[in-house]
Amino acid sequence: MNEFSVREQIIEVVNKLFIYTDYQQWQNLENEVFSNMVQLDMTSMRGTDSEISAKAICEMWDAAFKELDAVNHLGGNYLVTINGNTADVFAYATATHYKKSAKKGTTREFTGSYDLHLKKTVNGWRIDRMKYNLKYASGNLDLK
Repeated sequence: MNEFSVREQIIEVVNKLFIYTDYQQWQNLENEVFSNMVQLDMTSMRGTDSEISAKAICEMWDAAFKELDAVNHLGGNYLVTINGNTADVFAYATATHYKKSAKKGTTREFTGSYDLHLKKTVNGWRIDRMKYNLKYASGNLDLK
């Protein structure tokens, strides 16, 4: 059996970020993707830039996605820079949110990119810094 290259290991973690979020697999996200503490910068979406626990991120996202019927993230165009036990990843990403009961349109979409920083731990690569850069949003942004 062939092992993943370091680059493939890092991209696998980034893909898990999106897939586990879409399927609301919060325990997997907490255990396999994030460091215990993450510098999370969502200022491009009027959020904050602060250090927050992986558990708190999962709880926040769980609450935000409970009202939705589906979430779909697509990531790609990965640019990976590895420096020993740390790595930086640039990724394009779109997030589509679907709510069947919304009266003014059932979807909203966020298009942008992520700047991610990962560090290698005894449990593998983990995201310890994450910045979202919103380019534009479209659709029924309130999903009402």
